[in-house]
Amino acid sequence: MKARRLVDYIFITLKGMAMGAADVVPGVSGGTIAFISGIYEELITSINNINLSLFTTLKKEGFKAAWNKVNGNFLLALFLGIFISVLSLAKFLSWLLENEPILLWSFFFGLVLASIFFVGKEITKWTMATVVVFILGAAVAFFITELPPSDNAESLPYLFLSGALAVCAMILPGISGAFILVLLGSYKTILDAVHERDITIVLTVAVGAIFGLLSFARLLKWMFNHYKNITLALLTGFILGSLNKIWPWKKVLQTKTFGEKTIVVDDMNVWPSAFEGDNQLILAIILAMIGFSLIFILEKVASKK
Repeated sequence: MKARRLVDYIFITLKGMAMGAADVVPGVSGGTIAFISGIYEELITSINNINLSLFTTLKKEGFKAAWNKVNGNFLLALFLGIFISVLSLAKFLSWLLENEPILLWSFFFGLVLASIFFVGKEITKWTMATVVVFILGAAVAFFITELPPSDNAESLPYLFLSGALAVCAMILPGISGAFILVLLGSYKTILDAVHERDITIVLTVAVGAIFGLLSFARLLKWMFNHYKNITLALLTGFILGSLNKIWPWKKVLQTKTFGEKTIVVDDMNVWPSAFEGDNQLILAIILAMIGFSLIFILEKVASKK
């Protein structure tokens, strides 16, 4: 990999901000943004390099060698962007989600729809196996979006597992980590723990997330190295199946209030003509087209570099 300049790290930080913003929206995965922005495999490889041998490198060769091994500059720039996004853009996106949901979902629907073509064209050879895995991935993601939420769970082993599964979902294109927490029934417990500064629960979830991230990154790296086309087909299927969750026009069937936050836990997709209220159809189509076009514009800009 050639040496990066400061401007390159600024762009990586911006990509991190986009990932953080996407993870705020339930149903949209930061992993999708990482993939369409061209940093997904590097992210997986960098996380995969965080292992026990890193301590050996640190002891024998020093901090600089260990930092380079883990691609520290890249991870620092990326997670800085995610952190900035959570502190700033997240609030704005939460406001849009509450006040202009159709317009926000429309933009993301176009974005995610285009990413299906973007990720799919990376598959160098379509075979019966890739087609079957693609369909399976789409079916699994669709099934997940249709699952009813579980009752709230508070046991520490279950919260550890919730943290591990949610972070795995966050780095998988097409599946939202926040949505997984709602399905598992852990959302309220974790949200309350953060507000009440319950260190035991927060640390349990954090350790679970770190365990999930490091172990799942290893699996993804192995899959990319040995079965790249199959892996890409699976991820493309995940993205296709997730479109069910981010369809802009919905009929709300059930909501839950967690403190000051109210989230939809059960809804049903409807056609714009059947939507109760202003369907904002023209503006929604325009925003979906902008989101769709943005992927290909970014690809062209990246290919010129």
